[in-house]
Amino acid sequence: MAMHQPAANRKIKPYQLVALIFFTVSGGPYGLEPLLAYAGEHSAVLLLLVVPLLWDVPAIFTVLELNSMMPVNGGYYRWVKYALGNRWGFYEGWWTWIYTFVDLAIYPVLFVGYASYFFPGIEEYRILVCLVIVWLSAGLNILGIVPVGKVALFLSAAVLAPLIVMFVMALAKYNGGINVPNQTIHGLTHSSFGMALYTIMWNCLGWDNVTTYADEVEKPIRSYLVSVFTAFALVMVIYFLVITVAINTGINQQLFSEGGFPALGELIAGRWLGAALAAGGMASSLGLYAAILLSVSRVPKAMADDELLPRRLNILHSRFRTPYVSILLCSVVVSFMILWPLAELLVIDVTVYGAGLSLEYISLIKLRISHPNTERPFKIRLGTTGLIIAAIIPFGIYFLALSGALASEGGGIIAALFAIIVLSTAEGMWLLVSWRKPHLRLKANS
Repeated sequence: MAMHQPAANRKIKPYQLVALIFFTVSGGPYGLEPLLAYAGEHSAVLLLLVVPLLWDVPAIFTVLELNSMMPVNGGYYRWVKYALGNRWGFYEGWWTWIYTFVDLAIYPVLFVGYASYFFPGIEEYRILVCLVIVWLSAGLNILGIVPVGKVALFLSAAVLAPLIVMFVMALAKYNGGINVPNQTIHGLTHSSFGMALYTIMWNCLGWDNVTTYADEVEKPIRSYLVSVFTAFALVMVIYFLVITVAINTGINQQLFSEGGFPALGELIAGRWLGAALAAGGMASSLGLYAAILLSVSRVPKAMADDELLPRRLNILHSRFRTPYVSILLCSVVVSFMILWPLAELLVIDVTVYGAGLSLEYISLIKLRISHPNTERPFKIRLGTTGLIIAAIIPFGIYFLALSGALASEGGGIIAALFAIIVLSTAEGMWLLVSWRKPHLRLKANS
């Protein structure tokens, strides 16, 4: 079935795409606070600089090459399906759909946490507030990608402004003497190391998610190339600065983990900065939710187009031309997921996401072998052997984090085991789909 092509005036521009990528992947440093409690001041900066290079950079280059080869709505799902066939395409779509439900459930809960700075009693109404956020975001997404892009741009300013003020105030308070302690991972326990990895990985994932609406972006190949690298540089600079500032204030690591950036702001300049950072955290949560719902809602629509999910999911709104049935279904599922504890959601999120990402690496390598002459406006300057070696590195980070969670004594092991069980459901769902539509099974390896 041919997909609807949005009119030119409904496509977003590169600067809006930067804002969407920023919110899909990061949304600012909110959620990074537990890193100091896990890694300590003598490991946090080292891990923060090294892990994204090993975990994110291979993913970014993979996404850019595959997107330049196939800039289509459905993004990573369509790449895997094209490279590996219907079965693995279904796995990719199913896994990333589930992981995004988990991911989305985190942000309304974070919003409530930061809103409690202003309204201490709001925790009693947590579920109600979370549901309001879920369904207001659903309405915004039904209006289309351009309104979401404009809102993301506004919220980006709301997130970045108090962070910039915090950096300036910290430099003034410490007379520019912001120093990084000697860094080493010596002395970290395996479980603390694993949870530190999960914290960083979660704060830096989702580069493939931003390709699911490529048909709705002006000049998608060039726009993604410029926007992704701009967003990555912005994210890394912000993360480095906030953790370095936190270390130099001497803030209690547990207080920082529990009180977040508002507690850090109070320590630097008083309650007014704490309030500004709390407002920034609320804006970050809203922007992340809206941007990620935008990306995930395009995947079931694409799968429905290919008969791998019920056809009703590919119905477009008669006026706004958005997959409103998919958006509504996603919102219903997330409405139940908000009941999960935050720390466990993080472990489940990264574990399931990593499995889907692995199929994208395999697809990249497979297409280099099977379609070597297909045009790739952006191409990683490595041969097949080099790509295989490069893919092993993020796999190593992934399994280190997973083994650390399994070695922990808290909820990490339960969450990790649950994530593994969730991953196994893909085969059962594929068997059900292929049983109902045998012709899909015949094309499973096409």
